[in-house]
Amino acid sequence: MRPLLLILALFAPLLPTTAHADAATDEAALWAALRTGGHVALMRHALAPGTGDPAGFRVDDCSTQRNLSAAGHTQARAIGERFRANGIAAAAVFSSQWCRVLDTARGLALGEVTPDAALNSFFTDRGEEAAHTRAARALIAAQASADKPLVLVTHQVNITALSGVFPASGEIIVMRVEGDALSLAGRIRTAP
Repeated sequence: MRPLLLILALFAPLLPTTAHADAATDEAALWAALRTGGHVALMRHALAPGTGDPAGFRVDDCSTQRNLSAAGHTQARAIGERFRANGIAAAAVFSSQWCRVLDTARGLALGEVTPDAALNSFFTDRGEEAAHTRAARALIAAQASADKPLVLVTHQVNITALSGVFPASGEIIVMRVEGDALSLAGRIRTAP
C-alpha cells in the first residue's frame, strides 16, 4: 500500500485538476462576456513601485508622481496582448489622469485612450469616494452599450469601491452591467 501512496504523491502534481480546468473555463467565459457586451473591465494600473504619491504630487506633472517601472510597462503591453489573444483587438478605453494609469492604458494598445477625472484616485482624500464612484458608474452606464468592449483603467481604491475586490497591479475585474447596477462577474489575473 505504501509504494502506491508514494507513487501517487510523486505524480499528483502532474495530473490535471478540476480547479485548474474550472479557472481556465471561467476566464474564457469572462473574455467572452467582455467581447459580447453588457460587461466592463475594471483594470488596475500596472506595476508602479510604492504606495500613493509623493508629497507635492501634481496630476499635470509626471515627474511628481509614482510612475510605472520598466516591469510595469512590460506588464501593460503583455496584458494588451492577452486582450488580443482573447478576441479583443479594440476597445473603448478610459483612464484616470494619473501618469501611471495613462501609461498602462496606452500600453494596452487597444485604441484611443480617453482620460476621465471620474477614474482619478481618491486615496489621499477618502471623502471623495462617493463622488468618484457615482461619476464612474455614470461613465459605465453611458459607455456600456457602445459597439466595443469597455475597459476602464484606474486605481485600486476606485475598483474596490465599485466591486468590493482589492485587485493586484494589472488585474482585471469584470463587472456585469445591468442598467445602473454592477455585479461581479469574475477576475482575470495578469501577474507577470
